[in-house]
Amino acid sequence: MKTITIHETTPKNSFSIIIPFRNEAQNLPQLLKSISQLNFPKEHFEVILVDDDSEEKFQIQSYKYEITLLDNIRKSNSPKKDAIETAINIAKHDWIITTDADCLVHPNWLLILDNYIQQTHVKMIAAGVAYLEKKGFLHAFQNLDFLSLQGATIGSFGIEEPFMCNGANFCYRKDFFFELEGFQNNNNIASGDDVFLLQKAIKKDKKAIGFCLHQESIVHTSSVDTWKKVFFQRVRWASKSTEYHSLFGKSVAIIVFLANLFWIIFLMLHLLNQINTNYLLIYVGVKCIIDYIILLQTATSYQSKLRWLLISMIVYPIFSTTVAFYSLSGKYQWKGRTFRR
Repeated sequence: MKTITIHETTPKNSFSIIIPFRNEAQNLPQLLKSISQLNFPKEHFEVILVDDDSEEKFQIQSYKYEITLLDNIRKSNSPKKDAIETAINIAKHDWIITTDADCLVHPNWLLILDNYIQQTHVKMIAAGVAYLEKKGFLHAFQNLDFLSLQGATIGSFGIEEPFMCNGANFCYRKDFFFELEGFQNNNNIASGDDVFLLQKAIKKDKKAIGFCLHQESIVHTSSVDTWKKVFFQRVRWASKSTEYHSLFGKSVAIIVFLANLFWIIFLMLHLLNQINTNYLLIYVGVKCIIDYIILLQTATSYQSKLRWLLISMIVYPIFSTTVAFYSLSGKYQWKGRTFRR
């Protein structure tokens, strides 16, 4: 994948930015402020906030762009999918963009997406998401993990086998959403408002999908502040992998799981004097080199830093394997609620 080249063009597309939220009174003002700084005609976009039963009602301030606040209309096991559908039903513009309440957008965000649409004529766009830089091992670990997911996402689009995207920066034509019948047949799963819609689009028209790789199209979000939150966040993400329709996507998930599981098995066998130290070092060395290559490429594109890399490579196989096993049968917490697969 190569970074797209931006051309001097007049904005032609209009966007409805949908932001589902629950108990985000602290984060929303920052996001809305970043949206107010967009270098894009105000008449070409609107913001639709969907309150998913927040404990404290959010009050809209005065902004120089159109903004609407709705209450979520629940009808399925997935609050976020319900919120997106609630907003789409009243959206005024041709293009839908979903993002999260704890995100920040670049001033040229919509300008880049509009340019990309004009160049490619796609109907659905995935774009980058990155963590804001924070100090400490917990945040560095999350950043490395997230960079690996973003790298895999970009690479899958590069070889025309897309299977992942991120709903914090996901864009599609409204009529294409209805053509795909929205979230029908997967709204029993709490998460997956992004991946399952992508899978439907791939089945319908793979050429209508693209990844907008550009530094200024990246949406930034905050990493969480406790290991418990990290664990359940990753469990929520991993729980979707069993529902992938893509054979390539399933294969990647299995390979990643086995690569980390074998790391633990080889270490245990070494501690029991069952295998030679050299075999363990060769396996770990090869795995670390492959991991480093994809992390470095993604970090370079995202202008991010690889901090606490070595210790993270030691901790990650244990963390990743535990998440994978737990996601198969466990429950997870999300936005103050408990969900089961």
